[in-house]
Amino acid sequence: MQTRRGRFAPSPTGPLHPGSLLAALGSWLFARRGGGEWWLRVEDVDRIREVPGAARDQLETLAAFGFVHDGPIVRQSDRDVLYAEALDRLLADGHAFECHCSRSVLEAQGGIHRTCIPGLRRPDPAIRLRVPDGCMAEFDDVVHGRQSQRIDRDVGDFVLKRADGCWAYQLAVVVDDGAQGMTEVVRGADLLDSTPRQIWLQRLLGLPTPAYAHLPLLVDAHGHKLSKSSSAHPVDRDDPLSALREAWLQLGQTAFAASPQATSQEWLHDAVARFDPARIPREAQRIVP
Repeated sequence: MQTRRGRFAPSPTGPLHPGSLLAALGSWLFARRGGGEWWLRVEDVDRIREVPGAARDQLETLAAFGFVHDGPIVRQSDRDVLYAEALDRLLADGHAFECHCSRSVLEAQGGIHRTCIPGLRRPDPAIRLRVPDGCMAEFDDVVHGRQSQRIDRDVGDFVLKRADGCWAYQLAVVVDDGAQGMTEVVRGADLLDSTPRQIWLQRLLGLPTPAYAHLPLLVDAHGHKLSKSSSAHPVDRDDPLSALREAWLQLGQTAFAASPQATSQEWLHDAVARFDPARIPREAQRIVP
């Protein structure tokens, strides 16, 4: 029987903020409620946006909040060989191709790539997935219900390796989830429309499709996602219980009384027993700075 396994995979672009904590707590609750494992992954595939020291700070903050992980901590920056192997398979099978189209050319096509302009050559082509006409992917999300997407029409031929040499998130996350045996993916709702692309890639690479749950985003008073907002202040390591309780309520859960002397690990243990996924809201949660 396969081990139930979930993960939290922050990008090291800054300190852990309340939106990140919401995703960490949600993924923890889903994994632990069935006695499953909870793994950590540093998604530093976009090395241009990485902030030096951010990954270490995030991991230290999670530990201070009482999150204990299973398995080794994986860094995408160490996994080039795995991504290259997957890309080589897709190229050999005719599912991927070099693309010399520039950003301006793509914008002229409406922002969705369906065919390359003949004769274009550039020294740093991107590698795209060849999405067939009529390509459809469907899945059931624990929070948002039945989802479907016409990938060719809504997304087009999407990038697997960028022109700057960085691996695209879509390829890296599919390879990592497959290699690590993830049975469920719990993350923010901003990635809901990426899931059909990932499911299609899983099929082409012969990888299993995990269960998905997309959690509500935290937004500021103007409706901006917290990670892109000036309201995205770091969580306070010195007061973890207050932040955990707030994230719990943002997940639609019912407040519960804990011992005044409870540690964050004890609070997390009690929260698992009280967690009800059916209560998670679909709509974004507004915070006031």
